[in-house]
Formats: sequence, structure tokens, C-alpha cells
Amino acid sequence: MKNSLIKGLMVFLTVLCTSLTYSQDVSGTVSDASGPLPGASILVKGTTIGAQTDLDGKFTIRNVGANAVLVFSYIGLKAQEVNVAGKTSVKVILKEDSAELQEVIVVGYGTVKKKDATGAVDQIGAKDFDNVAAPSPAQLLRGKVAGVQVTQSSGEPGGGVSVRVRGNSSIRSGNGPLYVIDGVPMDGGNISAGGGLTSNSGAQDLGTSSARNPLNFINQNDIESISVLKDASSTAIYGSRGANGVIVITTKKGKSKEPQLSYSSSVTFSKMSGNFGVMSPEQFVAAGGDDKGSRSYDWKDAILRNGFSMNHDLSFSKSTENSNTRVSLGASNTDGIVKNTGLDKYSATIYNSNDFFGGALKVEERVMYASLKDQTTLLSNSAGFIGSAIGTALYWNPTLPIYKADGTYNVVSNTYLNPVQLLNSYNDYTNTNKFLGSINTTWKINSKLKYTFLFGIESSTSTRKVELLPTIEILNTAQAVVPGTGTDPVTNPAVTKFGQAVINSQNKFNKTFEHTLNYNNDFSDNFNFDALVGYSYYDYTADGFQSSAIGFDKNQTNLIDNIEGGLQNEYRVTSFRNRTELQSYFARVNATLFSKLILTATLRSDGSTKLGVNNKYDYFPSAGIAYKVIDGKDGLVNDFKIRGNFGKTGNQEFAPNSAISRGSYGLNGSLNLDSNANADLKWETTKSYGVGADFELFNNRLTGSVDYFQRDTKDLIFPVPAAATQPGPASPRFKNLPGNLINKGIEVALSYKVIQKEDFSWDVSGNASFLKNEMTNFAGFISTGGLNGQGLSGAYAQVITNNKPIYSYYMYEWRGYDSAGNSIYADAAGNDTGLGTAAKKLLDKQPLPKINVGFNTNFTYKNFDLGASFYGAFGHYIYNNTTNAYFFKGAFLGGRNVTQEAATSAQAQGDPNSPSTKYLEKGDFLRLGNLTFGYTVKGAILDKFKMSNARLYVNASNLFIITGYSGSDPEVDTDKTLNGVPSAGMEYLSYPRDKSVSVGLNVTF
Repeated sequence: MKNSLIKGLMVFLTVLCTSLTYSQDVSGTVSDASGPLPGASILVKGTTIGAQTDLDGKFTIRNVGANAVLVFSYIGLKAQEVNVAGKTSVKVILKEDSAELQEVIVVGYGTVKKKDATGAVDQIGAKDFDNVAAPSPAQLLRGKVAGVQVTQSSGEPGGGVSVRVRGNSSIRSGNGPLYVIDGVPMDGGNISAGGGLTSNSGAQDLGTSSARNPLNFINQNDIESISVLKDASSTAIYGSRGANGVIVITTKKGKSKEPQLSYSSSVTFSKMSGNFGVMSPEQFVAAGGDDKGSRSYDWKDAILRNGFSMNHDLSFSKSTENSNTRVSLGASNTDGIVKNTGLDKYSATIYNSNDFFGGALKVEERVMYASLKDQTTLLSNSAGFIGSAIGTALYWNPTLPIYKADGTYNVVSNTYLNPVQLLNSYNDYTNTNKFLGSINTTWKINSKLKYTFLFGIESSTSTRKVELLPTIEILNTAQAVVPGTGTDPVTNPAVTKFGQAVINSQNKFNKTFEHTLNYNNDFSDNFNFDALVGYSYYDYTADGFQSSAIGFDKNQTNLIDNIEGGLQNEYRVTSFRNRTELQSYFARVNATLFSKLILTATLRSDGSTKLGVNNKYDYFPSAGIAYKVIDGKDGLVNDFKIRGNFGKTGNQEFAPNSAISRGSYGLNGSLNLDSNANADLKWETTKSYGVGADFELFNNRLTGSVDYFQRDTKDLIFPVPAAATQPGPASPRFKNLPGNLINKGIEVALSYKVIQKEDFSWDVSGNASFLKNEMTNFAGFISTGGLNGQGLSGAYAQVITNNKPIYSYYMYEWRGYDSAGNSIYADAAGNDTGLGTAAKKLLDKQPLPKINVGFNTNFTYKNFDLGASFYGAFGHYIYNNTTNAYFFKGAFLGGRNVTQEAATSAQAQGDPNSPSTKYLEKGDFLRLGNLTFGYTVKGAILDKFKMSNARLYVNASNLFIITGYSGSDPEVDTDKTLNGVPSAGMEYLSYPRDKSVSVGLNVTF
């Protein structure tokens, strides 16, 4: 017994001494491509022993076995294992795991692994748009996602952006996607107040301006990812709001367990890209223009300047096992390339989450606030022959000085305006405050069941102030006769006062309530079941007012703050308020069988106050199926998945109160009937189906997807005008039109890792979409694409009709000039004729691109990186309303500047400038959107300034474009809505697009 005890003690001491002999402390550093990595995790494999790196990326773990294996990990980077093998110091560089970043995609009410998705879903992360100059998050998608077309309506800072996911699905309702930010569905309308110069007496004004971008309030540096849900399998969970696709924006959280302070700054220099092509003074005189003696005028000098912007972003983040916090501040100041235009934005975001009761309860709070200060000038979509700021600058005689010898403006007439005087006489400011906040509470009832409640608030207040000073006189604009004058031309002549001020205020307050219950269970290795049920309630309210006055004393220089200084009888005040409620019940089931067969089914029931009393609710189902033919294999084909889906979605982007009888009180209490009720008005719905395939080849170096889809929209909502004769409705009435809008297309996306080495990498990606749309079973002939300019009143260029693409061009076919300089057109039989017997033709040409492409490539070599992004559109036509309205022989001989082509053409002076194919041009283009060159700082300098990483970069935007279009820019979409029907592919006096160069710095402490 004694010997046994001695032997046991000796064995224990031997093991203990051996353990002490071969245990050691291991220290080292962990870095990524940018430098030391704070907050990285190190774990001794098979144990709970571990550590985290400090701000300098350093760590120490005590009592590590000589043969232990250390596991290094960090979010978004590839985990790496290192054998200690007796070493006391190790240095690890973690590489980016692009597959991990892309694997989990945010979708409606949850996430899904990319390889498990049954629908067409794409996602881009912060790495995809770092250092890319994009005023709006929507513009980050340009050329990045197949089937998504992003068109900026103009080059104006903060200008509207048109986003189309798989084309257009409506002719009168909205065609833009639903935006969901951190789980809160957005209202979808403009957040900034509208307005501009109006007329109290029905006289001509100077046109209307473009809408502002509703996503301007989001700071690009706060975005973690953007997901695009494109087909019914992924969008039907949003029911009546998913017909045009869904874009889900997720903002950043804290990642490191060590406090991180990040700062980024950039300056951007820009100038005009493209040209309108009007003549110089020398060319004007050589062509026979009216020579006023001067050679100093250049239209660009008159209204343009070099643009400049500055951006600053500061963020702090920290996370622990039970909490996560991130706070950011942003400021950007942009001076546009047109004088008196710009956008200043100040933003703040807060994210905070806390776990309670051992992780059973999680509470997340998000706050996003932005203050926007917008300045614009007289930039109009619908100005007449008098022109807007750009129009007047283009037609001004280039041999006529802007100023007289005494320093006053050269004034020609009230229809031929001095562009600098107009620019300096017009002021237009909009201040907008935007707030988006939400509380998301998740209760893990057990390991398989959880309940989530989301409450969100979206609020905005916006005020726009506009004035046209009384020192400028414009025909029939901002002028009024003083009461009591003009009764007798001799004894009491009319006294006219000029000038106008408009104040427009708009407020929105939207509430979101959502309850979801999620059940997820792996019943076996061969069967996973994930079910979701939920209830949503949305309450959208908007109100506002407008006050305007006309007729001010010429000594007044601030009309906005003294609006009562106008004529009393010309003062007007209007107000409005509307409310929309939407109630929804929804459910989704995902089932995975044998890890290969994936089934998805959703059903949503939506009810809205916008609809008729007989059709308040409708159901929106969808089903998707996917099968992993090959899953996780080595060799040539690594993954191959086929999928298909079918579903029904809706579109509720039409005006509130469209189904009820509406009246309004006018001056002196007169009651007007604005619309008739329609108790049967129902959802505009889209049925769609699609098939696709996802694949990875060559040891996961080549990844891609191919999709085919078709969408069928019916019950199109449209306002039927008042009847001209009785019996019939005395006012407009919204109804569902018979007919179908068919959209179909093919999408292809590829990404290839060409080179993957320690110090050098190169990857390329590209995508293309091929789209086709057509109206069928439709008896209407609806005009849109309204034209403006001299001789173009009431003219239009596009129609929506049966068996044709929407917005098809409809106009005269121009065939040149006869010997007298008069235009020759085709008649109904196709013969040459004059304007009197010419026939308008429905052309086989459309403004919507048939092909959209994108191409991206990135290089890294040691500390250097280079990236380029291209995008383009093909197969469409643009109507050049600018050339139609301003550049013709009669205008030149009348004393206006035009292009050299128009001045020297064979056209007669009196030849009417009628809408025709003369002004219809191919819009094909390929643009270098962004080119970025960066350098990541490494070494002792980081330690000296206590930085974990630092990067310098230069970014160039819109360096060149390949196109045959003769206008200012082919990527244009001037809003030429006619009677509420949208247009596409029109150019008219658009704010010029710029090319820019940015220099920036990103640092993290």
C-alpha cells in the first residue's frame, strides 16, 4: 500500500513537472492588410483559454502548451490556425474572407446564407464602395448588381436618382423600389418640400424643378451592407410594396472589443463634363450672327464654376460580450458646378444594444439624424422659350457684354434675359431635418423560438424659401397690377409691381409597429425547419402649407423675410394634410431537406386606407425552390445550385385618398370637386416567376449566377379625366385599367479571382441584364414626355399604347430639308411631304435601355491598391428637347446663340421646329464611373501616432465616357411628366454632370 502511494505521487509529480516544463507564455501581433488589428480573438484550440489583441494588435496568452494550436479570428477575415511548436512569439496576418462577407445576406425580417437563398438576392458590402464618391446610397449600386439600373436625373448635388429593379412595372404608380433601413420600411416619397415660383393669376411661370433624392440623409460611411431583393420569392414578404423590388440598407455596429476611434476626410474638386456645344463669339460672328462688338462672353463663365466639397466623418465603437455601441458624426459641404447651388449635410447616428438575462433578451436602439441645407437656382424641367438659368446662358448673344460701362446689367427685353442678372435675382433655399429611430427587442423564449418587436419612427420637417427680386422683369411672370390703377390709360394708368416670394413647408411623421415570431429547429441532420409569422402596422401622415406673394417695391432686397410686403390682393395661403394606414399579416416557411433541397413559401395579407371600401385587403403569396446539385466539392465545379420561384406582389405608390370623393375649398369658400369616389379601386398587382442558377468553379475562384424572369402587372391604377359631356363624371376618377404590362429579362453576373498571392491579388467582376417590356390587352393611347420651348406648347414625344414598350416615341419622321429650307416629313404612306400633310408615327424606339452592364476590377500589391468601376446602357433612344427648343436656324437669325450645326444648316428661318426624329438620338454609353488608387500605411509611423491603420487614396469619378450622343450627357432622365404620367429618356436643360477628383484619408486609432 505504501509503495502504491509513493508510485502514484511520483507519477503526479512527473506529469506536473513535465507540464510546467512544456508550458510557456506566447505573445505576438495580429494584423490585416491595413495594419495591426485591435480586438482580434485568439483561442487555444480545444480549450476556453484565450485573449484579445489590444489597440496595437498585440496579445499575450500564458501557460500555453508547447504543441498547442492557436486559432486567430476576426469578423470578416479568414480564421487562421498556428501551431505553437515551442515558439514564444508569433506574428499573424489575417486575410479578408470575401466568401464569409457575402455568405450571409440581409433579407426581409431576417438573414439567409447566400447558398441557401431560393430567390434572386444580391448584396454589396462596405468594402465594395469604400472611397467611392456617391452623394446617395442608391448611386453605390451603379454597375454593381445585375438588373439594377440607377440614373441620376441631373448632376445637381442632391438631385433625384431613378432606381429600377428589373425594369418598370407601372405606368402611373411609382416604379422605384421599397427602401428598408435597419428593418424600418421608408415612406418612399420626397422628404424635402417642393415649390418654386408659382402664379396666382394663371400667368406663365419659369417652370418646375427636379425632385430631391429621398436618401440624401444617409451617411455613406454608416452603411454596412445593401441588399437587393429582386424576385417574388424574396420580395413577397413585403406584399403590396414589393412589386418594384426591395433595397435593404443595414447600418454599421461596433466590431472590436477594444474601443475604436475612426476618422475619415476627403476633399473633392470637380468641373463640368460634356458640353452643350453653343458657339463661341468668334464662331457666332463668322456664322453671320448679330455682332455687338464684344468677345468676352462665355456661357460657362456666366453661370458655372469649379465645384468643391469637403467630407468629414468621425466614429467611435466598442463591443463586449453583452453590449455593442457605435456613434458617428458626419459633415459634408458641397458647392455645385452651377453657381448658387450646393448641399450641406450634417448627420449623427447612434447604435446601442444590450443583452439581459444571460442573452435571453436583447434590446437594440438606433437613431439616425440629418440636417440638410440645400441651395439651388432656377433650374427648370419645363421652362418655356424665355428659359431657365441654363437656357438663358446658352442663348445669350456671345458678343454682347453682361454689364454696361456703368456696371449695370445689359437688359435686352423681358423675353431675352440676362443670365447673370437672372442668376443673381433668384434665391432658393431648403432646410430639411430628418430623423429615423427604432427600438428592436428580441426575446429568446427558448433555443428554437424567439419573439421580436420593432417600433420605428420616421420624421422629417422641411421648409423651402424662394424669391425672385422685383428688379428683374420677365414677361407674365411674378408681376401684378396695383389695385385701383389702370382704370384709365391717361388719367390713371396701370402700375405694375414685380417680384415674388414663396414659402413652402412640409412635415412627415411615420410610425412602424411590427411583431414577429420565429421558430427554427434542426429536427435531424437531414431536415431544418424555419418558420416566421408576423403582424405589421404602418401609419404615414403628412401635412404642410404654402404662402406666396407677388408685387414688391423695387427697393426690397429680402422678400422671404418680409413676405407681407407684396400686394395684399396677391397674397395666397394654402395647406394640406393626409394620412395613410397599412395593416399586414404575414408568414414565411423555409425548409431544408438533406442539406440540398430548399423550399420557401410566403403569404402576406395587406389592407390599406388608400383603396376602395370593397377592396381594402388582398393576398400576396410566393413560393421558391432551390436544389444544390453540387455542394462544397473540390476541383472544377465546387458548387452548383438551381432555383425557381413564383409569386404575387403589389404596388401602393399612388396618391392617398384616391378611392374616395374629394373636395376642396377655393377662394371665398367656393367648393370644388377634385375626384369622384371608386369603391372598387384595388391593388395594382404583379405576378412574376423566374428561374436561375448559382455556381462556383475552379476551386471557388469563379463565382456567378444566371437568371431569367417574367413579370405581369395588371389592374393598373390610372386617373380617368373628367367627362367633356354629360352624363359622365364631372371630375377625375381613379380606376383600374384593363391591360397588362409585361416585363421579362435575363441577368448574368460573374466574379473571378484572377490572382491570389501573398503580396499581389487581382479580381474582376461583371454583370449584364437584358430587358424587354410591352403593354398588352390595352386599349388606351396615353401621352407623356411633355415638350417645352418655343413653338412646343402642348407637344409631347412619348405614348403608352398596346403591343408597344411603355414610353414609346411618337412623332414626325424627319427626312431633311427641301430647296427652300423647309423640313420634309413622311406622310401616312411613307412619302415625303410638308408639315401640313405629315403624319405622326409610332416608332419602334424606346427610352428604356434594353441592356445594362457593369464591370469592376481591383488590384492589390503590397501596400498599394487600385480599383476601377465601369457601367453602361445600350439599346435605347434619348429625345433631345434642349436642341429641339433652342438650337434651330430661326433662333439664330433672331439673335440667339445656337450650335454651329444649327446656324449653318439649310433650315429656313420660318421653318417650324416641330417634334420629330431629327432630335431623337441613340443613348448608348459606357462610362468609367470610378477609379481609385490607395496606399495603406504600415510600420513604425502607426505606432508613433497610436494608430491601428491608416490609408491614403485618390478617387476620380466620371473620367471619360464613350457615346455617340450629341447632347450634354446620355445618362439623363429629365422629368417630363405629362398629366401625372411619368416619362423616361428625355433631356431638357439638365444640370450638367461633373467629373471630379477626390483626395482622402482614413485612420483608425
